[in-house]
Amino acid sequence: MSDTRMKMFFVAALAGCFLSACAHFKEAGRTIGHTTRNVTREIGHGTRDAAKAVGHGVKKVVRSATDDEE
Repeated sequence: MSDTRMKMFFVAALAGCFLSACAHFKEAGRTIGHTTRNVTREIGHGTRDAAKAVGHGVKKVVRSATDDEE
């Protein structure tokens, strides 16, 4: 009977180690995911702001060109 108890103890200990490792992997995945999300958001906002700046510059040039013609 003690052999069965030892096996159960080792199985329980091994399961505890796996669960602990799973928590670490989950946290690492969450960190990677959030970092990727934040970087992507900053790239998107930078691109949006650059496109707006170009659009405003084009509007100013077009306005000045039409004002010169009159």
